[in-house]
Amino acid sequence: MGLTLLGLLLAMWLALSVETTTFWTSNNMANLLRQGAMIAILAIGETFVIITGGIDLSVGAVAGFVSMAVALLLANHLAIASTIAGAVAISLAIGVIIGVFHAFGVVQMGLPPFIMTLATMYALRGLGLLITNGATISIDNDAFTGFSRASFLGFPWTDGTWFQVPMLFWMVIVIAVPTYFLLIRSRWGRYLYAIGSNKEAARLSGVNVKAITYLAYIVSSFCAAFCGILLAMRIGIGNPTQAEGWELQAIASSVIGGTSLFGAVGSIHGPLIGSFILTTINNGANLLNLNPFWQRIITGLLIIVVVYFDTLRTRKR
Repeated sequence: MGLTLLGLLLAMWLALSVETTTFWTSNNMANLLRQGAMIAILAIGETFVIITGGIDLSVGAVAGFVSMAVALLLANHLAIASTIAGAVAISLAIGVIIGVFHAFGVVQMGLPPFIMTLATMYALRGLGLLITNGATISIDNDAFTGFSRASFLGFPWTDGTWFQVPMLFWMVIVIAVPTYFLLIRSRWGRYLYAIGSNKEAARLSGVNVKAITYLAYIVSSFCAAFCGILLAMRIGIGNPTQAEGWELQAIASSVIGGTSLFGAVGSIHGPLIGSFILTTINNGANLLNLNPFWQRIITGLLIIVVVYFDTLRTRKR
C-alpha cells in the first residue's frame, strides 16, 4: 500500500511538472512541504484514534485554540509562561488535557467518539471566541515566528537553484519518528490494533483497554496542539477560528494513506503520504488556475473510492 501511494504521489509530481513550469521549482516544492507539514502532523495523531475504531473531529479546533493560547501566553508577560519554552510547554499540556477529557468521555462516560469530539470541537471554538472576544492576538516575538520561515540543510535543485528543507517539514519528522516506534515497535501499538480489531477479545487477553484508549486520544490531541503552535508561528497570529476544516483533511489524509475507518489497520507513513497527496492536489490546482471548488470535489471523490475499496477489503476478512 505504501509503495502504491508513493508511486501515485510521484506520478502526480511528474504530471504537474510536465503541465506547468512552476511546479518543479525549489521555491514551490519547499512551499509544498510547508503546506503539507501541519496536516501531516494532524493526520498522524488522528490515525492513532482511528486504529482503535474511534474518530477525533476536534483536531482542527484544538489547533486553533492552541494557536490562540500560545499567542496569549507570549503576549502576557507572566514569568516563565511568556518565554517561548514556557508558552510551548503550557500549550502542549493543554493538548494533553483535552486528550484526557476526550478519553474520559469515551471510556468512563460511554459516549460515542463522534459525539464526544464533535461537542469539543464546537465548545473549543466558542470558548476561544469568549476568551478573546472574537479578537485576533498578534505575536510580535520574532524568534518565535521566524522559526517557521527557517530551513535546515539543503542541496542543489534541478533548475540550478539551492533547495532548502523547511523547518516545518523537519517538525513532521520530529513527530513521525517517535510515533512510528510507539505504534509499530512497541506493545502499546500492538494493543491499539488489538482494540480496533476486537475490543472485547483484547480485554479478555489482558489488554488494559481503558489505558490504551486514553493513550490514543492523548496522542491525537498532543499532535493537534503541536500543529497549533506551528500554525501560530507561521502566520504570526493566534485566533481560535483558525484551522477550520482541518479535521476533515486530517481524516482524509489518514484514510487515503490506508487507515481503515473500521479500525485495526493503519500506519505512520501512510497518512504522511496521504497528506502530501492532498497538498499536491491543492498546489497543482492553484498552479493550473483551476476553480478551487474542484479541489474539494476531487478530494471527496478520492475519499469515496478509497473507503469503498477499504469496505471490500473488510468484507473479505
